[in-house]
Amino acid sequence: MTTTTPEYIPTIDGAAAHYDDLDQFYREIWGEHIHHGVWLTGRETDTEAAENLIQIVADLGHHSPGQEVCDIGCGYGTTARILAQRHGVNITGMTISAVQLAYAQANNSVPGKTHFMLRDWYDNQLPDNHFDIVQTVESLEHMPDLPGFFRECYRVMKPGGRLVATAWMSCENPDAFARRHFIDAITRETQIAGVRPESEFRAATEGAGFVNYQCKDYARQVKRTWPLCALRTVKGLLTKSHYRRFLFSSRNPNRIFALTLFRIWLAYELGIQRYGVFSAEKR
Repeated sequence: MTTTTPEYIPTIDGAAAHYDDLDQFYREIWGEHIHHGVWLTGRETDTEAAENLIQIVADLGHHSPGQEVCDIGCGYGTTARILAQRHGVNITGMTISAVQLAYAQANNSVPGKTHFMLRDWYDNQLPDNHFDIVQTVESLEHMPDLPGFFRECYRVMKPGGRLVATAWMSCENPDAFARRHFIDAITRETQIAGVRPESEFRAATEGAGFVNYQCKDYARQVKRTWPLCALRTVKGLLTKSHYRRFLFSSRNPNRIFALTLFRIWLAYELGIQRYGVFSAEKR
């Protein structure tokens, strides 16, 4: 008798449960930024590296005082807080995680500058032609419909506005081994919609009407994120009983993410995983 593995179908509820379930581990292992660090000199601390990425986003977005910014997938709100404080922008941030929303509101609010909401981007209910900048930091992985995602970005953005995105990407044309053991496995284990090649992002962005698309691969500068996270996970298993209770309990479906850390690390080392930062403009 043979059995088949059920097809993985990404859902918003599944992604939200992933972040809610792993909340404590994300903040302990990744910190409240929960995004890659960028080691430009190699001498940065992990916090400095994480803030390097925020500065890259600000530079590409041309963030300046008084601008209206939409931060799609704002997580714990740390990026929004830093941009509001350092660049004077007004940020509307949205997340699908109720736990992340509560943390952002309690810890990263800047009075009069930040507004966080629990909202699905595909039903964002935001006005047309409102934002000077639409940004997303490592949230595109969760978006099953890239063309629809960028059409919404275009709709809510003012003419002349800027799009800035950072995204997990795959190499172009991965072979069957890379797809099965890395790309598909990472997609399934992290409850995301996919790890896609850069060409798909370009096509969807330009298809939505954006112009002046530019992209840079930062894989070499960000891959140090993963051995750091893996080391913290191992240390947690050795020193913290709640790590062992969570990761060794079959009641926790998201415990596989601990092993996925090592899979992602290896994917970067093999050149299967890439890290794209791209920008574009609305006509």
